Amino acid sequence: MPSKNQLPPHEAPSIPPSPSPSPNDLSKVETNASALYDTLPTYHKALIVFTTSWSTLAACFSSTSLLSAAVEIAADLNTTPEVINLSTGGLMLAMGCSSFVWSPLSSIFGRQLAYRSCMAVLMAFLVGAATARSTVAFVVLRVLGGFQGTFFHVAGQTIIAEYFPPTQRGMATGFFMAGTVLGPPLGPCVAAIMIEFANWRSIIWLQVAMCGLGLLLSFFFIPPSRLDRGMFKMNMTGRTALAQFNPLPVFKTMVYPNVFFAQLSCGLLSWSQSSILATPREVLTSKFNITSPLIAGLFYFAPASGFLFGAIVGGRYSDMTVRKWIAIRGGLRLPQDRLKSGMFGFFFLIPVATLIYGWGLEKCHACTRERAGLALPIVTVWFAGVGIMQVFSSLNTYCAEAIPKRRREVMVGKYLLQYIAGACATSGAVPLMEAVGVGWSSTIAVVLALVAGSLTLCGAMYGLTMQTWVEERIHGKKDVEKTKSIHWPTSTRWFVTHAEV
Repeated sequence: MPSKNQLPPHEAPSIPPSPSPSPNDLSKVETNASALYDTLPTYHKALIVFTTSWSTLAACFSSTSLLSAAVEIAADLNTTPEVINLSTGGLMLAMGCSSFVWSPLSSIFGRQLAYRSCMAVLMAFLVGAATARSTVAFVVLRVLGGFQGTFFHVAGQTIIAEYFPPTQRGMATGFFMAGTVLGPPLGPCVAAIMIEFANWRSIIWLQVAMCGLGLLLSFFFIPPSRLDRGMFKMNMTGRTALAQFNPLPVFKTMVYPNVFFAQLSCGLLSWSQSSILATPREVLTSKFNITSPLIAGLFYFAPASGFLFGAIVGGRYSDMTVRKWIAIRGGLRLPQDRLKSGMFGFFFLIPVATLIYGWGLEKCHACTRERAGLALPIVTVWFAGVGIMQVFSSLNTYCAEAIPKRRREVMVGKYLLQYIAGACATSGAVPLMEAVGVGWSSTIAVVLALVAGSLTLCGAMYGLTMQTWVEERIHGKKDVEKTKSIHWPTSTRWFVTHAEV
């Protein structure tokens, strides 16, 4: 077993030079990116967060916007709603793989050029989908558009990690996630309203306009990477450039149990999130005999507001948790501290709200006979959304902090697992509900959330030890032993020795 007073060699210890450090002093220890914390005024950093958030909103909007219009699209293209929903699942699967394409291009050509090009390509595929006259063309262009999706997520969180210190990073991530969390529920909501008064193609043209605004904003507020050489100048060429497309570094980060547990937890949570977004129209039709796409779309306001509230409050609460543990340890900050803020969501809010939602609709016949019974799914879905995003806020930020020098690879792996699970849920949630009922399908989602909570709790308690254990086997004990030469304050030495107590 590895000694408990060792830290991974790549992660410098967060030890302040004085007993009473400022928040920025505590955080300027991860990577050279910490030099960027004070280079921009607050209003400029706020505009960066807004731009990155809007870009993710535009990308995520397209992932679910056609769920509430599947019947109308199928009638126009002479196909079935199941095919349209499967195309949404294919789009989400492509989104999970998009960073394998665009992150290497970002390393080769620079972040700014890659970001703008990615948005322009997404616009082009959306225009093609909006004008498609056959089912094959529509499905192919939608799925190809998905290959631009999660690059905006990875690039956005990388930028936030570069420009915000750890004690402010959770709050910034929460506001950044506003676009990520509002896109999926607002998509079918806005689409249902538009389909009532216009053709379904107008929904995709709205997405084109949203991407156009994101492209315009990116010219002013997306900063270059520290390694970029300038616009239209390649950062690397030849074999070095080709090596950037090697996916193995992404999978190598998964050998760290603490990283893999966080990534897998995001994937398991994504099942719950996507299940909530994929089934409302079927639930309202089967339980309340509501067939109007407009009313089904308005139902999405409940999860949308819950997601937004949970993301912002969860980000703030995770920062408070980090500050609390910094104070307890006399200045030492560990990335895993942030995970402790999600335990209430994992083990209480999500299970209780989801079970009441599912079994209430399944067994409470009085609730489904009266329109007033709509309060049950609306309220419970809101609380479930709060819990899911409160947990996601801490997990997303932790993935960006766990291995600072391999931040991009960790984030790419996280979104790969997250969107694979989301694609499975989007395609399989309705058939599962029809097969076993909404009660048992909700129970399955709760079991997955509890498994994710257990993995996250393990990472919160033993993340440092698991990471050190892997480092010893990768780099050998000699490299890890170098950390012993660091002068540790007494309180810090005690904590590193007793980190798991």
